[in-house]
Amino acid sequence: MAHPFMSAVAGELAALGISSLRYQFPYMEIRAKRPDPPALCHATVRAAVDAARALEPGVRLLAGGKSFGARMTSQAQAAAPLRDVRALIFLGFPLHPPKQPSDARAEHLERVLIPMRFVQGTRDEFAESAQLAPVIERLGARASLQSVEAADHSFHVPARTGRTDAEVRAEWLRALVAWVASLACKGPVRE
Repeated sequence: MAHPFMSAVAGELAALGISSLRYQFPYMEIRAKRPDPPALCHATVRAAVDAARALEPGVRLLAGGKSFGARMTSQAQAAAPLRDVRALIFLGFPLHPPKQPSDARAEHLERVLIPMRFVQGTRDEFAESAQLAPVIERLGARASLQSVEAADHSFHVPARTGRTDAEVRAEWLRALVAWVASLACKGPVRE
């Protein structure tokens, strides 16, 4: 949660009027190399949502994560709705391992009945566009894709683009905040 990318995203979201709660999965806390079992990760996501609700009662809650955190959040939501969470945001959803295109990791998304926003780099080896686009299409109006041109899984852009990672991040964060604001205008977001 203290990774420079996560810190930058949280700081820039705060500057745009969105608070965030960062947390770590237990395996990260103890610096283990192997991720925790999904059930423990799902419980961790639920505990983080409960903590956010306790810190800011009555605030519209959105949940999500970066990469593994995105997948664990979506799986938790698919298993049983996260209390008071109105939408999910995925930064670099890991649809498949690099060079192993598949959409098997997306099967659970059919059971997510709230809006989902996928923010993906167009060079993300963990979610090739040819694999992700049909997933988004199958999910219908619940899902939207925000492509980040030339960005990889870490949202790094090559120097040849003439843009810095910070410039690109500021751009996609502004678009993400606009999407969040649009949710408030649509009335109830649960189906």
